[in-house]
Amino acid sequence: QVQLQESGGGSVEPGGSLRLSCATSGYDYRTYCMGWFRQAPGKEREGVAFVDSDGRPSYAHSVRGRFAISRDNAKNMVYLQMNRLKPEDTAVYYCATAPSHFVILDPDDYNFWGSGTQVTVSS
Repeated sequence: QVQLQESGGGSVEPGGSLRLSCATSGYDYRTYCMGWFRQAPGKEREGVAFVDSDGRPSYAHSVRGRFAISRDNAKNMVYLQMNRLKPEDTAVYYCATAPSHFVILDPDDYNFWGSGTQVTVSS
């Protein structure tokens, strides 16, 4: 059974930092693209950061230079380091996987999803 579980969300002031983690199990993690998505109330789910099976990252323009995605293949884990957070970063953050060695940007192409972790940025 494929399972993804996010952790590390919380509430921070603008300019603060959080580190999200995603634990995976039940599939060949090393052959899959990994992605972080977010969804705010009343808005569509959007891609935030992605990493392919070789560890090469890609980022949405809105977070480039502030967020960093990484993966630890020995632990079947993926991380999202979020720095200089802004109120518009407030959302539920989800990790997801897709059966590709390369980055996939469309959320409809991801097969497996976690349940999400809340990130709130406010003063």
